[in-house]
Amino acid sequence: MANVMIVDDSDAIRMVLKDILVIGQHNLVAELSSGIGALEQYTKSKPDIVLLDMAMPKKDGLAVLKEVITYNPKAKVIMISASDNQETIKECIRSGASTYILKPFNFQDVLKIINDVVKSQAD
Repeated sequence: MANVMIVDDSDAIRMVLKDILVIGQHNLVAELSSGIGALEQYTKSKPDIVLLDMAMPKKDGLAVLKEVITYNPKAKVIMISASDNQETIKECIRSGASTYILKPFNFQDVLKIINDVVKSQAD
């Protein structure tokens, strides 16, 4: 079981991700609809994993990722995006993302990725 923070500007995606967390018996510790304030919320809620949308207004996921990794180089951040641009994916991984999930995604695939990231923390 992991404590998870969701940052996504889409209400629908946040709802789906919350359903996935419930199915996987993970805890939602924080939920934001914008990258603004994400680092502050990260420091308060201390999640095991962050599910982070790439494309958000005002502050995109890559900027949030870099802030979180600067604060905690061991942070587990799973990027989520509809873009399959290979350079963007590579930049996220180089910047410290644990992995990158493409939208639209499958419930079971996302749950497996979360569980794999949780397991990698325990190893």
